[in-house]
Amino acid sequence: MCKKIVWTAGIFCFILSLLPVTAVHAADADKPYIFGLLLVGPYNDRGYSQAHYDGGKYVEKMIPGSKMIYIDKVNPTDRPGVTIPQLADDMAEKGAKFIIANSDDMKDGIREAAVMHPDIHFVHCSGDDVLTGKAPKNLSNLFGKMEYAKMMAGFTAAMTTKTGKIGYLGPLINEETRRLVACFYLGAKYAWENVLKKKPEDLKFQVTWIGFWFNIPGVTADPTQVAQNFFNTGYDVIGSGLDTTENLTVAKQKRQEGKSVWAIPYDYEGACEGAGDVCLGVPYFNWGPGYVQMIKASMAGNWKSEWRWLGPDWKDINNHDSSTVGFVKGPAMSPETQKALDAFVNDLGAGKVNLFKGPLYYQDGSVFVKESETAADKQIWYMGQLLKGMDGQSSAK
Repeated sequence: MCKKIVWTAGIFCFILSLLPVTAVHAADADKPYIFGLLLVGPYNDRGYSQAHYDGGKYVEKMIPGSKMIYIDKVNPTDRPGVTIPQLADDMAEKGAKFIIANSDDMKDGIREAAVMHPDIHFVHCSGDDVLTGKAPKNLSNLFGKMEYAKMMAGFTAAMTTKTGKIGYLGPLINEETRRLVACFYLGAKYAWENVLKKKPEDLKFQVTWIGFWFNIPGVTADPTQVAQNFFNTGYDVIGSGLDTTENLTVAKQKRQEGKSVWAIPYDYEGACEGAGDVCLGVPYFNWGPGYVQMIKASMAGNWKSEWRWLGPDWKDINNHDSSTVGFVKGPAMSPETQKALDAFVNDLGAGKVNLFKGPLYYQDGSVFVKESETAADKQIWYMGQLLKGMDGQSSAK
């Protein structure tokens, strides 16, 4: 996930870079195959990091003899002064032969670690080092096409709203977060205009960015307050790009006050638990299958440096063995919306509906996708602005 925070490498890291690299050889048959996870948040955050942690547990289940080690809360606030190469060194000393970094703010550090440990295979979940040619041969990129699940979330939001006002808690602003909130909007726009047959100008969509993937008091905007502001000004459905579930918590409070409001969290399949009366559903990551494929390739000597952007299994988007992204329906989703969503998902999978087909315009009126053309993967990946019809900042000021 793209999480842009600058890491400051200390003198310790510089000294380490001058030391010879010790090769880590393949494990003996009677020794476990150790792989490591570096998680930006708590391993049990019921969000992005827990989805990765669960993916690691899936690897242990599917690959006999594999063993996961992990370090969570890998961010400058929770671990000030600690660098990614230091943490990779620690995992290497513990026998890790494969290391996964789950946050884009780890990009520079995990690249440096890969250079220092050429006999360990590294995966950066997010990022584009392979695309830009910066990746050493032992580093790959892996991500899921969450764009489709966000479209499903936006579709659900538009089918549910009574006021026509949909809010979105944005984390920080970068290419990933822009394209994901834009896809949420595209799904909402499609439902509003093509299913509900309502006027485009009657749909209001606002994204408010807090500045990071979760609340850091004194550093980010308070997502609880942002959610309160949305609900207090007539927005009745709030989506989220955060690793945490403040939109659900606030929605539940407002429901107890008698207001008809709903929320759609993000990242983790089980995020609706405890908030069933307001939770419409969850677009979530399922990292296990991608992890298994890449670790098996490493173990078999078939590793290659590659950029992998894996889509849903359209035969069953919630198949834990095959679909990298999914959307689970929440208890608060109406039967009518469930039926409409099923049809929408089927049409997406069959190619009958393509929300990346032009014409699509940026906020400033410039062309994102020309008429009758369809955006290519790299064009979507590097989306430069929010889209026309969306309210909110397209770039950090």
